[in-house]
Amino acid sequence: MKFSWVHESFEKKQVKAFLAEKGISRGLLAKIKFQGGEIKVNHQVENVLYRLEENDLVEVTIPNEEGHDTTVPVDIPIEIVYEDEHFLVVNKPFGVASIPSRIHPKESMANRVKGYYVRQGYQNQVIHIVTRLDRDTTGLMLFAKHGYAHALLDKELRNKQLHKKYMALLTGKLAGSQHGVIEAPIARPEDSIIKRIVHPSGKTALTEYWVKTEFDDATLVDIQLHTGRTHQIRVHFAHIGHPLMGDDLYGGVKNQWIKRQALHCRELDFIDPFTQKQIVLTAACPDDMAEWLKQQ
Repeated sequence: MKFSWVHESFEKKQVKAFLAEKGISRGLLAKIKFQGGEIKVNHQVENVLYRLEENDLVEVTIPNEEGHDTTVPVDIPIEIVYEDEHFLVVNKPFGVASIPSRIHPKESMANRVKGYYVRQGYQNQVIHIVTRLDRDTTGLMLFAKHGYAHALLDKELRNKQLHKKYMALLTGKLAGSQHGVIEAPIARPEDSIIKRIVHPSGKTALTEYWVKTEFDDATLVDIQLHTGRTHQIRVHFAHIGHPLMGDDLYGGVKNQWIKRQALHCRELDFIDPFTQKQIVLTAACPDDMAEWLKQQ
């Protein structure tokens, strides 16, 4: 895969410093050097110490990434919401983990996406997950199709330029205003590797929500995450006494329609780092939550 830029400054600068500004890390530079990539300046091969002058053309060829043997491709269809040469966004069903585990090495979205890459004959087959979801959370998952795209979106995540919005069904009615913020640190308890709790020793966590509809014994909310802690939404609403419907790990109750935590990543927006255009994507309410709402 090839990328090119023009060094527009009159200030002389080494190639490696210029490429660092473009998001190419030292690790990626090493791959370019030792795994078949190439750096050219004005169509001539140069090394990273070459000093650029104004209007020099820099061209970088990044080597293809062969898929890891540990991620086994499986031939299960995926629902594609968006795809271009750099990114893939899918609508994840519930009951599917984001990444494979030792116990379930072939039952994740990573396996399904790897299978799709293989069927399409893509040259880059390493799976780069930018945004994960819990096994029983549905909705939009973002994959980068090569390491450079992944690095650029990780930078957007750190700079809070990539946003995920959720919808959830909570048990009970929320007291107070139609808009609120839950700010409570989240930690892992000593007696569990899965569950999380609100605890002073935990990491900062901030969840913003808006009430959309109130029912007799439930509330539909929209949610914006401002941090990305494990189980953050589930822990925070359980902490204020309103666990997600169906979330028996945190005190929610299942019913004939909802058999898992009623949580859905409904919107994703980010800046395409290659075009600088904003991409906004949505996924419709999943069947189980839609059916519950229909019955009310």
